[in-house]
Amino acid sequence: MKKALIVGVAGFVGSYLVRELMKDGSMKIHGTKLPSQQMFMENVQMHDLDILHKEEIVSLLFEIRPDYIFHLAAQSSVSVAWKNPDFTVDVNVKGAIYLMDAVRELFYKPRMLLIGSGEEYGHVRGDEVPILEECHLRPGNIYAATKVCQNMIGSIYAKAYDMNLVMVRSFNHIGPGQAPVFVVSDFCRQVAQIEAGLKEPVMYVGNLDAKRDFTDVRDVVRAYVQLIQRGKAGETYNVGSGHACAIREVLDQILSFAVVSIRVETDQNKIRPVDVPVIEADISKLYQATGWTPAIPLAQTLQETLDDWRARV
Repeated sequence: MKKALIVGVAGFVGSYLVRELMKDGSMKIHGTKLPSQQMFMENVQMHDLDILHKEEIVSLLFEIRPDYIFHLAAQSSVSVAWKNPDFTVDVNVKGAIYLMDAVRELFYKPRMLLIGSGEEYGHVRGDEVPILEECHLRPGNIYAATKVCQNMIGSIYAKAYDMNLVMVRSFNHIGPGQAPVFVVSDFCRQVAQIEAGLKEPVMYVGNLDAKRDFTDVRDVVRAYVQLIQRGKAGETYNVGSGHACAIREVLDQILSFAVVSIRVETDQNKIRPVDVPVIEADISKLYQATGWTPAIPLAQTLQETLDDWRARV
């Protein structure tokens, strides 16, 4: 029986990745969470782990001996990174190095997936859209810079130590259960609160002109599983829809689902110090390696995310 270890299973993507892996009935799934987190996941053997303590990682890997390692543990909010850059660097760079170094010490070579971000490309020129993996990296925020660093070090480890390490740059993934620090979940929560009479009928938003590549999280984890099995070691793959959509269009779609009239106002606190105008993935490399294409329409994801918030509030 194959064994998969999901480092950081308690996050948004973790539960969806577990469900995707469960489709392979022969997979034994292990997951890590912080010692302070209280959680139970059916069909997952849970382990406490702080990725800033390398000795804990080494001990866990020798205990489990996983065939596949998915590195999901990260500080993944751009806004939080602006406010807490040192913590973001510790988790996203040091944590990844500790994990890779621990894997290097094993007596065998498991397949490992390092999760990066489309934010790494930063300020792309118009002639660089859609963005290829070879595009020059110009990170425009602290979170993106940490992910660029993780990717570069991952590439070095893969080549220097002949590790079965595959890297991805995931563009904006969304869906039910996402934290409201992310734009789509924030919009849906506000609509649900207004519909429930918990706040005035006013939506507070940031920059609506930015264009982003949104993909349903269920499609994203399907790509992760295919890449960890079939991706080429040392290579980086974009994971996205291949289509950029203006934040304004996303908001309009969500508002069309609302059952009450809502006014929209700009909140300066939601405006990032630096924002990238257009981020859109070229996903041809991923398709060529795995045959993967996105299957869930954006409108369906937005509706289900709003319905999830309606149930939660």
